[in-house]
Amino acid sequence: MSPWFDYSSSGPISVEGGIKAKSKRGAIGEQWWSRRFIAVLESYGMSGRLQRGRSYARRGQVLEFSLAAGKVSARVQGSRPQPYRVTITVPSLTGAQWREVESRLSAQALFRARLLAGEMPAEIEQVFAEAGTPLFPASRRDLTMDCNCPDWEVPCKHLAAVCYVLAEAFDEDPFAMLALRGRTREELLAALRGAAARGPAAGGAVGRATAGLPPSVPPARESPAMAVLADVTGPPLEQCLADFWSPGLSQARLRALPTSPAAPPDLLLRLSDPPAVEVRGQQLRDLLGPAYAALTADGEPTG
Repeated sequence: MSPWFDYSSSGPISVEGGIKAKSKRGAIGEQWWSRRFIAVLESYGMSGRLQRGRSYARRGQVLEFSLAAGKVSARVQGSRPQPYRVTITVPSLTGAQWREVESRLSAQALFRARLLAGEMPAEIEQVFAEAGTPLFPASRRDLTMDCNCPDWEVPCKHLAAVCYVLAEAFDEDPFAMLALRGRTREELLAALRGAAARGPAAGGAVGRATAGLPPSVPPARESPAMAVLADVTGPPLEQCLADFWSPGLSQARLRALPTSPAAPPDLLLRLSDPPAVEVRGQQLRDLLGPAYAALTADGEPTG
C-alpha cells in the first residue's frame, strides 16, 4: 500500500479561513453565466468528477485563489499536510479578437448601456460566437487543468473545487469572466465609453440634416450618455398609432420574464464622465458617487 493512498483515504485536513462556496446544497452558481460555465465543463464529460469537488468547495478547502488573464491559480488543502497547487488556463483572446468583440458590443446600444451599468446581457455569448471567439472554452482542448496531487484523473477533486469557487467568483463579478479571457472591466468599459463618445458615423452635419435637425444642434456623439441611445431606432409614429397603447406581450408572458436587476446608483457616472470640475478640492465625480448612493439607500429616512 503506497503512502499517498493512506493520505487520500483519510479525508481532507480541516482548515479555517478557507474560501467557502456560498451554496449549501444543490447546484453551485446563481447567475446564468456561472451556471453556463459549469454546464460547459460538464459537457466535456466532467460531470461526475466535478461533483467530487463540490464538498471540498463547501468545506472551504480552497485556501488561496487568484485570477489573471488566461490563468487561475489556487492552493487547495487535501489529505496531505502540504496543500496542493492548482492551475487552470484558457487561451486569452488576442488584441484583434477583442477589438472585434468590442466593435460588435458597441454597435448595440442596449448591450453597451447594460455593460456600462455593470450588467451582463445574456446575449453576450452570442456576440462572442458571431465574432468567432467563443466566450467559454470551445472544447476541452482549450482548457488546461493541472494539480500536483497524486490523482491522475482530470479534474481531480481539488481542481473541481476550484472550478466551483471560480463559478461563484463569476457570480459576484461577471466581468471576471471577461478578465479570464484577457480584458479587465476597466479596459472593456473604457473601450465602450470611447465608442459611445465617438457615436455613429452619421452624426455629422449631413446626418443631422437628413434627420431634419439644424446644423446648430450638437451631435449625439458629443455626449456619451446620449450616444448610448443614438442607434435605438423604431418605426415612425404614424405607422404604429393603432398599436401604440398595446403592451406587445400578454400578461402571462410579462410575468414569466426574469426580473431586471436594479440599476446601480452611479449609472449616470458610468455612462458619461462628469465635467472635470473641483468642488472644495474634490473631483465632482467623487462627490456625486456617494450622493447618488445615499439617495437610493434602502430604509426609512432618519431625522
